[in-house]
Amino acid sequence: KDVVSEQVSYVNAPVLADQRGINTRLITTPESEEYRNVHTIRGALSDGAQVSVSGTLTGPKQIQKLVGVNGYDMEIPISEHLVVFNYEDRPGVIGALGRLLGEADINIAGMQVSRNEDSKQALALLTVDSSVPQAVVDRLRETVGASLARVVDLTD
Repeated sequence: KDVVSEQVSYVNAPVLADQRGINTRLITTPESEEYRNVHTIRGALSDGAQVSVSGTLTGPKQIQKLVGVNGYDMEIPISEHLVVFNYEDRPGVIGALGRLLGEADINIAGMQVSRNEDSKQALALLTVDSSVPQAVVDRLRETVGASLARVVDLTD
């Protein structure tokens, strides 16, 4: 939305992406093990990091939920303000995240943690009531030793 002046829809998004040199593919499978339908977006950030995000609609109210980030399974409603951390799983990390965000007067609305047992890594996805300043994210990254710490602010 911030890149184009046209209204973006499911119908014209592939055309708008193609006009900007972005390759898109629609891959379908006859069934999903856990959800009726799942949309996955894969891409690369400006620093070269690969990103994969999956979402779906659930329940009679068709609530928008994130159900996967970078291969980690989760289920959390989409929010205007999100924070993502990837770190080595160990005791005290969740408490440190809560304490530092509280000190910055940022309220956590929801949180989901998913673990990769093989690599001892965890991914925490937090929904928060307000945008998190980069200085706070940097402090959180340093405190928990996060390999990934990103803020996602979604706007209409």
